[in-house]
Amino acid sequence: MNDVFITSTGAFLPGPPIDNEQVEDVLGLVNGKKSKLKRRILKSNGIQKRHYAIDAEQKTQFQNEDMAVAAARQCLERSFIDPSDVGMLSVGTTQGDMVLPGFGSLVQAGLEIPSVELNTSHGICSSSMMALKAAFNSLRLDEHDNALVVGSELASRLLKKSRYEAATEAICSERIDFDAEFLRWMLSDGAGAFLLQNKPAPRGKSFRINWMRSFSHADAFPTCMSVGHSGKKGETKRWQDYTTYADAEKDGAILIRQDVRLLENIVKLGVDGFLRLIEEGQVQADDVDHFLCHYSSHYFRGKIVEMLTAGGAMIPEEKWYTNLYERGNTGCASLFIMLDEFARTQDYKAGDTVFCHVPESGRFNTVYVHLTVVEG
Repeated sequence: MNDVFITSTGAFLPGPPIDNEQVEDVLGLVNGKKSKLKRRILKSNGIQKRHYAIDAEQKTQFQNEDMAVAAARQCLERSFIDPSDVGMLSVGTTQGDMVLPGFGSLVQAGLEIPSVELNTSHGICSSSMMALKAAFNSLRLDEHDNALVVGSELASRLLKKSRYEAATEAICSERIDFDAEFLRWMLSDGAGAFLLQNKPAPRGKSFRINWMRSFSHADAFPTCMSVGHSGKKGETKRWQDYTTYADAEKDGAILIRQDVRLLENIVKLGVDGFLRLIEEGQVQADDVDHFLCHYSSHYFRGKIVEMLTAGGAMIPEEKWYTNLYERGNTGCASLFIMLDEFARTQDYKAGDTVFCHVPESGRFNTVYVHLTVVEG
């Protein structure tokens, strides 16, 4: 099979960076009251700055497709190919701007790229990894010479005050339940893009994709992160089962929720998957030169260190790279934005290995990507 290389990257972060004191200025005060959970959650996740595609009046300034297009254009501008020569466009997101058509179609239209093979991957944090895997396999099989892969996330529209104020039955006594409020202080917006080719870039460094592996655990665990369900125990209705969409919103079925009681499983499953890959001979901890992990909170970093150390597979922390604290948790776009910034700002050399890990808490999926730096 053909070798596949990431030869160019791009990213887009909307608006100015928003610090912790400004978050409620943008997302708004629910029922005019400051959150009692904000400081506790922000202290735990360690995020200091993030970007939002909405403004202080909670009006959308950038559509999700706008951000995806901007990141993709930057990636193509840095590349050595003409946009009209793109063979495949593979796009991942948690939620598009419309229910239909597919998000990839909107991105293709925005880019004005003709006659590509199109793929849209839907999920949460790992949706972009699914899009990457589809493009990776297509190039390995010699179906295309190149593929443009985009991960884009616009969470802030689900986090603005009006969403919570409308959920009157779900927030009795004007209080939001913890599972519904948790992600309000965790998520933000952004997009990233990779150009994949069957040969390295003619100049500069590229990343050869050695392999990708993923393990889903949806058969073993209940839903941990969701939109479309009221969160009430025993409730079987989904958001489109209500008489009107207003009824669904009133019952809290359109709030984004995280079952924090289940969330701790994401660390164990991620480490277990890594240990499985070691047992299979796919990777060795000592051979990793750079570790890029999409952990969503600083709290989980310590847990990962503990479990890797206990398993005898610790990757020294000086080899870790993240931009979580300055760029925020941008869901499926996080690793794309992370690798883009890593490629532009960090020291690395030909022959270095880069090991990437993306966990998803939706119903628990873990994805691993192994790269090697090559010189053009």
